[in-house]
Amino acid sequence: MNVRCDHVHLRSRDAVAAARFYVDLFGAREIRRDGAPTVSRVTLDLGGLTVFIEQAPQGTTPASAQPHLGIEHIGLGVADIEQAYAHVQRHGIEIISGINDVNPSLRTIFIKGPDGAIIELLQRFPSP
Repeated sequence: MNVRCDHVHLRSRDAVAAARFYVDLFGAREIRRDGAPTVSRVTLDLGGLTVFIEQAPQGTTPASAQPHLGIEHIGLGVADIEQAYAHVQRHGIEIISGINDVNPSLRTIFIKGPDGAIIELLQRFPSP
């Protein structure tokens, strides 16, 4: 069986505001909104990854505190980690961890996204 990545599906208390976060901070492109008059889902193109952001029904519980089982974070590659760090700081985004030199080939930062989503920004280098 051959598979390919098709999409990531997120739930949000405010799908429109969550979509705006990804558009404003990362340059995602809004593809469409479903539902009228109330938006039930916003679909984005986030660097080639399709992201569905669904309007969660009232009473939906927040994500469990880290660490937990299941999807732990979304990883987004960047060309320059220092520039990415400055960008999220300028936008007032909560930074979970500053720049981490994981190994000679990888530098990362972690930030908090809408509805408790953890987002890793990472810069990869050729292996020495």
